[in-house]
Amino acid sequence: MFGPQGTAFFLLLIVIFGGLLAWVALARQLVFRIFAACLAFLPAMVFGIAAVNKFYDYYQTWGGMINDLTGQGASNIPRYAAVGTGPDKQFDKNIGRVTSQAEDAQVGYLFQTSVTGVRSHLTRDVYVYLPPQYFQKPFRHYRFPVIELLHGSPGYPQAWVDVMGVIPTFLSLLETHPKDAAVLVMPDIDGGLRYQLQCLNDPGGIQDMTFVARDVPEAIARIARVQPPGRAWGVAGYSEGGYCAANIALQDPKGYGAAGVLSGYFAPGRSQIPVGNKPGARPIGVDVFLGHPGLQLLNTPQAYVTRVPISLFLPAFWLAAGAQAKGDVIAAENFKQLLQTRLANVPVMIVPGGGHQGSVWRAALGPMLSWMTPQLAQQAARADAAAARAAAKAAAAKAAAARNAHHGRPRPPRAAAPKKP
Repeated sequence: MFGPQGTAFFLLLIVIFGGLLAWVALARQLVFRIFAACLAFLPAMVFGIAAVNKFYDYYQTWGGMINDLTGQGASNIPRYAAVGTGPDKQFDKNIGRVTSQAEDAQVGYLFQTSVTGVRSHLTRDVYVYLPPQYFQKPFRHYRFPVIELLHGSPGYPQAWVDVMGVIPTFLSLLETHPKDAAVLVMPDIDGGLRYQLQCLNDPGGIQDMTFVARDVPEAIARIARVQPPGRAWGVAGYSEGGYCAANIALQDPKGYGAAGVLSGYFAPGRSQIPVGNKPGARPIGVDVFLGHPGLQLLNTPQAYVTRVPISLFLPAFWLAAGAQAKGDVIAAENFKQLLQTRLANVPVMIVPGGGHQGSVWRAALGPMLSWMTPQLAQQAARADAAAARAAAKAAAAKAAAARNAHHGRPRPPRAAAPKKP
């Protein structure tokens, strides 16, 4: 009732605003009238913010809003500090020391960590969700597929948890399709709420795409029991993250097997980058590809999709848009037509009754995961089978070499019989 989108909350703001206006009109002393007028700005401002939030249907609870905007919820999520170092067996042991295996085998395990990019030299937070199957005996030796989830702008990776509700949505899917389990990786794609980097590699600055598409997958693959970056990895996002997913999938088709684009766009806009490319500095709006027409083309999916080398096998694509966001719908349909010059089937989900807003992305999230996870699981199973065959072949070759070495070893000379006196 009194949630950030509740009617009662809006009525309360109107009542407070009306009461302050009445105070302005009835107060006899000027100082009180000025004071009441200043106070009236507060409910008016909150009303405006709440109206925008209701229009985009983003924050549905106060807790989700506070956690996302202040990062307070992050303090309740365990932090793993050693990403990128050590083998996956050591990671599994470390996780096992700080959590309940029995509980995790039911609901999975969410943790946050920090990744420092070997190539980009960026350091940012990344959220990782290990599904229940990660802790179950039948999957003990299984290397899981991965879905990299990219948030919108402004936003944090925690929005996938607090706003999108990805974990209960995913758990509901896994109840009926446990073999489709995947690890979810949610990186910070902008480095702060004030920025909109669009996962682009600035020719003279921040290498955002390198961090998202190369550094993060390689760091997670080094520690967790997951498939290496490749066809068993998927990438998906909403709004700005949707553009990132489409752009990355086309530019790195060997690194991903599937891409989900929720209300994404297919040509870059102006980026909001920190002054001097220094994280934490004030943001400025720039066209990072100004004077670089080749890079502009490469990072415009609606133009580059028809120019991707024919020798490259494109990832599968899944698109979604809200029916009331006509621009999103037209963009998705046009991109589908372009993709179909290379891909036989490109699903497009048009969510009725919604625009460019959270309700659309939440509605599309379950169907997108249902479409993507079986494909990635199939790729992971193939990769595991190929790795097992290779390991068996290597073991056989090693055993054969050992036998040959033993049989080919020269016999020691027989000692001469002692002569009789």
